[in-house]
Amino acid sequence: MDTPEHSGAPDARISLGGIEAGRRQFRYFDFVMAAFVTILLLSNLIGAAKQAELDIPLAGTITFGAGVLFFPVSYILGDIMTEVYGYAHARRCIWAGFFALLFMVFMALVVVAVPPNPDWALASAQYDILGQTVTAPNQAAYESVFGQTPRIVLASVIAFWAGEFVNSFVLARMKMMTRGKYLWTRTIGSTIFGQGVDSILFYPLAFLGVAGWSTGAIITLALTQWIIKTLWEAALTPVTYVVVGALKRREGIEVFDTDTDFSPFAKIRQSD
Repeated sequence: MDTPEHSGAPDARISLGGIEAGRRQFRYFDFVMAAFVTILLLSNLIGAAKQAELDIPLAGTITFGAGVLFFPVSYILGDIMTEVYGYAHARRCIWAGFFALLFMVFMALVVVAVPPNPDWALASAQYDILGQTVTAPNQAAYESVFGQTPRIVLASVIAFWAGEFVNSFVLARMKMMTRGKYLWTRTIGSTIFGQGVDSILFYPLAFLGVAGWSTGAIITLALTQWIIKTLWEAALTPVTYVVVGALKRREGIEVFDTDTDFSPFAKIRQSD
């Protein structure tokens, strides 16, 4: 049964269990889910293909996948979904992102493999890169951006799926442990675990045994990416507070997953 948490207050909210929240329709959930899936796809499609390099004072030169600049935002949105709407809605969104990612990969593989028009494929364009003029045929440039190694794609999908579910589970459990207080502890804490699982799975699955990739290099890169993503979460904590607070006030709810089935494959139980 729903019980008011702040009876009589201007921003009074209804306290919901996980099952009841999972059955509800919310005004803004679809927008949050659309943002989550969009950032997930774009960070994998655009950012993953580029290796970036920055010179950091006192730290030296750092090389990283450009997608790391935006991919952590999907984890922040995952935190917002779990915190505001509960684990059941976050689970639905993770599965939506998972299948959208699979379709994106399938579409990229098909489009790259379709025989190109020879005139277009062999036509070359000149680009100014790092002060040098380079020439690349259209098809080669297209394949370098959208062509993906199946092993890396599989590693990315598995790591995303596992990391997101761990992130959502840890946040939901920590919310019950903290009784809804100290939001920063569960957003950062869940990211530490979620991004940790993501990095631990992705880099060995994608590169272990590949020529040029030593075990030490894989461990170093996984650790670096994990730290960068976690720091991103910490840096954006004030933004998370603002968005979570605004959504809770507008939705008028506070969800605690006290009766939630945390299996990724569970369905919301229907009332008799």
